Amino acid sequence: MKHAKRLPSLMLGSLMMAAGTSSWAQQVVQNVVDSKGGPAVRQMTFQQPVTQIAEQIYSIHNLMMGICLAIFVVVFGVMFYSILKHRKSLGHKPATFHESITVEIAWTIVPFLIVIGMALPATKTVVAMKDTSNSDITIKVTGMQWKWGYDYIKGEGEGISFLSTLSTPREQIGAPGKAPTQARGENYLIEVDNEVVVPVNKKVRIITTANDVIHSWTIPAFGLKQDAIPGFVRDTWFKAEKVGKYRGQCVELCGKEHAFMPVVVNVVSEADYKVWVDSKKKEMAALADDPNKTWTVDELKQRGEKVYTANCVVCHQANGKGVPGAFPALDGSAVVNGGKDAQIHLVLNGKNAMPTWKSVLSDTEIAAVITYTRNNWSNKAQENIVQPAEVLAARK
Repeated sequence: MKHAKRLPSLMLGSLMMAAGTSSWAQQVVQNVVDSKGGPAVRQMTFQQPVTQIAEQIYSIHNLMMGICLAIFVVVFGVMFYSILKHRKSLGHKPATFHESITVEIAWTIVPFLIVIGMALPATKTVVAMKDTSNSDITIKVTGMQWKWGYDYIKGEGEGISFLSTLSTPREQIGAPGKAPTQARGENYLIEVDNEVVVPVNKKVRIITTANDVIHSWTIPAFGLKQDAIPGFVRDTWFKAEKVGKYRGQCVELCGKEHAFMPVVVNVVSEADYKVWVDSKKKEMAALADDPNKTWTVDELKQRGEKVYTANCVVCHQANGKGVPGAFPALDGSAVVNGGKDAQIHLVLNGKNAMPTWKSVLSDTEIAAVITYTRNNWSNKAQENIVQPAEVLAARK
């Protein structure tokens, strides 16, 4: 009886929770607005194309839809006309015949001509999509769980390298089963800390690969989608004809943070691109650390926290507890609290789900993040500091 009395109150509580969730969801929907360079509210068709390839894809799509619609109308029109006008109730009797050479020829030739009419423009566009010759700028794109690495390897800006990570605060995303504590922004989940910058009306070649699993670099407004496959090098290109920011995402299921791996390309004028290249190179020069410099523990911990937040927190969590069954905890880890040489080797070369950071982080960054983990949470490693010179020596 006690349980029976509690039942109405439990039901009321459930209904209130459901109503609260519904209200929150309704508020989120109402706050959704068009994203400039990204998806629009109630968008029924493709994003506005800003490259010739994207325009051709859009035109081919409309052509195919028109042909399919015409076939649908003709076929079903004849079928329904025959059913209605030649039914038994009107006195019609079924015809008795075996075949018609004319009909046989017609329904062979007509579909063949339709297929040719559809294939010609599609083939022309596919061939153009693969022509990466005579590019002005070449950018290598490396997919990794769960961020993008960019290296400008040819053309103006050669030598620029950076990582691009989701910049939407976790407070806007919310924990599993919990509502976010911050209002979601206009570019929720499609904004990054470092955007790819390219000049307008310049042919940009994109070379894709991956460090771990298959990713896919996609910008709908460019009509561009290219898989990034570990151990393989693929390429594509685009030539944006309009200044602005254009947004996409990884569209290949690549793990638990797949939804948090956006792509943002900022197309600027040629003059603004030169300014960006100069500032980016100065920024890289300022961040280039001397691997022979000796750091204090506090300096490395402070630097390491930033490196950990940008690169490690997705798998190992901010509290160092990891993800049970997927990613090991660093808090209380035998590797972290053991000899530092083993941890240096693991971070440099990776193991199992742990990717290699050898080509992604500098010696100072690796030394800093290792020092941070060895001195954070409940960890009290005896060898509590790693200097950049030790990482440099381990690379050899």
